[in-house]
Amino acid sequence: MTKLKLGPLEDDKPVKLTIELPAAVFRDLKSYAEILTRNGGPTRIEPAKLIAPMIERFMSTDRAFAKARRNAAQPAPGSAERSG
Repeated sequence: MTKLKLGPLEDDKPVKLTIELPAAVFRDLKSYAEILTRNGGPTRIEPAKLIAPMIERFMSTDRAFAKARRNAAQPAPGSAERSG
């Protein structure tokens, strides 16, 4: 069995987006879906259903993104209102 980065897909309420992909990326998505299905996934996975989990996985493993996100959530020094 092939060890893929994506596991089972969660059923969540989606937000609809329209995107254009290069043909090569779409072919790779189709291949990924076929391999995922052969490795015990649902009977048939639509390639479009893989995009969100792949992006989510990418962002969750991007250390620079996580660091920038943490830094953006922290108030800048001296930016708090002073009482007095």
